[in-house]
Amino acid sequence: MKQTQCDMILAFIQKNGSITDAQARDDIGCHRLAARISDLKARGYKIDSIPKTMVNRYGKRVTFSEYRLV
Repeated sequence: MKQTQCDMILAFIQKNGSITDAQARDDIGCHRLAARISDLKARGYKIDSIPKTMVNRYGKRVTFSEYRLV
């Protein structure tokens, strides 16, 4: 049976504790993490979104979400 992006995201969170959009893109090949998180929530998983801020390589402050299982 083929593993879906949702399955891979869930496994990644369970193994690493959280996932960000960059990790989903680089490690899983998922370019729509928020949509897959919504799918997981619809399946009954309780997932929190934690806003994070950092400075990017251009010196600009950027905000992104980190997702964790509750």
